[in-house]
Amino acid sequence: MPKLVLPELLAPAGDWKSLAAALDAGADAIYFGVRGFNMRVAAKNFTARDLPKVVARCRARKVRAYLTLNIVIFEREIPRLERLLKTAVAAGVDAVICADFAVLSCAAKIGLAVHASTQMSVANSSSIHYLYALGVRRFVLARECSLADISKIKMALRQALGRNAAGVKIEGFAHGAMCVSMSGRCFLSNFQTGRSANRGECTQPCRREYRIVEEHGGQEWILGQDYILSPKDLCTLPFVEKLIAAGIDSLKIEGRNRSPEYVSTVVAAYRRALDFYGENHGRRGWRKRFDDLKRELFVDLAKVYHRGFSAGFYGGKPVGQWNTPPQNASLLQKRYVGLVVNFYKKHSVAEIAVQDAPFALGDELFIEGNTTGFMRQKVESLQIEAVPVTAAQTGSRVALRVNAPVRRGDKLFVMRAKTGAVRPVDGATVQVN
Repeated sequence: MPKLVLPELLAPAGDWKSLAAALDAGADAIYFGVRGFNMRVAAKNFTARDLPKVVARCRARKVRAYLTLNIVIFEREIPRLERLLKTAVAAGVDAVICADFAVLSCAAKIGLAVHASTQMSVANSSSIHYLYALGVRRFVLARECSLADISKIKMALRQALGRNAAGVKIEGFAHGAMCVSMSGRCFLSNFQTGRSANRGECTQPCRREYRIVEEHGGQEWILGQDYILSPKDLCTLPFVEKLIAAGIDSLKIEGRNRSPEYVSTVVAAYRRALDFYGENHGRRGWRKRFDDLKRELFVDLAKVYHRGFSAGFYGGKPVGQWNTPPQNASLLQKRYVGLVVNFYKKHSVAEIAVQDAPFALGDELFIEGNTTGFMRQKVESLQIEAVPVTAAQTGSRVALRVNAPVRRGDKLFVMRAKTGAVRPVDGATVQVN
């Protein structure tokens, strides 16, 4: 029986905090963009000068680093593109994710590996075979591909390429936002505001409420209950083993615009699921224990930002299960706690000025800072003026024992239940039969 090979867990990093969160949560690879040349302009992103440092942090964790350059490229941008790719090679970037043949061509000239972005709408083995001849070895499939499509593509590649098919890697989205248009090729934003989705500037008109007016009678209706243009978020955790069985080589988490706690929570959930599957698959009673774990992890996923969950196209066309209101449907909301005002290295204790939300023993805090990055801290010890306390109230200064160094000015946050939040039931809305 061949050894089970788990897919790569690929995580987003829109800034330094999210990069730290993804690395700490157990990502196998990180994808990130630089300002002006990626599909997430609204993210903080990195600069070309940051590339050596980003790659060095990934290398220190034995994690691969992929540079995202999946926008359309204009003629005037070719010289800058060439300089950026040379910088990426010098920094040790493992591959570049592209959607424009100019990126593919320039990268090939300098020996930089290329991954075909989902923006290229690759949905069949013929497209893969053509791009394979141009040197592309990884393909982020169009999001409209089903599990059955993926299996058929892998089989067709084996027939067409023989042993070389093992070198072709298939990447698929596992979690995060979905676009109403074919693999993100939407022109609504560009038409309305001049800000192109294919340049990473989408204003997301699909997430809005619309009013329709009868031509002659003047009656009006608000299209808001169903938000027909606004898709739910993708969640494959309930059937992640089916993605593995279909032959997915890399599971990609969308989220370069999302918060560090989102990245940390989602990456950690899929990391635990993959590790459990790898260690226990085939053992007695593993299916029930795996299902129990997925239910537990699904509840964790529902605590951070999402628009409701869907299986996307993996089980076929999601007719009647696609759309959702655009607002955050998570069970919890992020509350600001306060600032680190001192750190005592000898005792690993931080002095915290509690400026807003109080917290108590047993809570989990998120600590964020430009140098610290992102870290989770379970509250296990609190003191005020050397006296142990069980809670830190607004306006107080409290000593908090921490597991790693923090710095003055770092911000602290805590997650609190939303009023009226409804807990999902066993992830039933995203089951694939």
